Amino acid sequence: MYDNFNNSNEMSAEEKIQAVNNLKKSLEDNFVTLGQLLSEIKRTKLFKFKGFKTFKEFVEKEFNLSSTFAARLIGTYELFIEELDIDEASVKDIGLDKLNMIKPMLKDSSYEETEEWIKKAEELPTTELREEIKEIRDRNKEKDKNLKDVFIDQYLERMVTFFNCSRKELNFKLALYFQDADMDEVRNEIRTRQRKFEETGDV
Repeated sequence: MYDNFNNSNEMSAEEKIQAVNNLKKSLEDNFVTLGQLLSEIKRTKLFKFKGFKTFKEFVEKEFNLSSTFAARLIGTYELFIEELDIDEASVKDIGLDKLNMIKPMLKDSSYEETEEWIKKAEELPTTELREEIKEIRDRNKEKDKNLKDVFIDQYLERMVTFFNCSRKELNFKLALYFQDADMDEVRNEIRTRQRKFEETGDV
């Protein structure tokens, strides 16, 4: 990190808040340090020192930053510096935009796949990297869509045959069934089954 912020754990709450204000003036050069400081402020709840109840309210009013962007800075720092242990110079060379572009691609990726994406982010121009990510997402979306379409058709055909009714009538019967169901319980069950379906293609 920058020399002034190497020992951020030793900085007072006021010093950390002032540091964020200074650093955000040149964001592209300082996004790593900003992410570190915002992460520490959020984790240790230093925003309460300034009288704010939530981190969201704090960053929006104190720094005029959207909470979404602050979360992006924090997520970039925590993933690439803390979790993946990439050196700061490499992270800065890649840049915030490209790091945020590859971040979703690293979810559930193997070590080798993560290394490959880091290398692509280092070497490819932004436009080429964006296009490659778009192509992969489109392929995955089409694959998921096909699997889901098959599952939906099979399920509806089975239910319509079982109840000996039209699809419109089936919707009515399902509405009756779910009317008094515990929606939290249903949602959790659906998430579990959807995760299994996406991983194995089976429920």
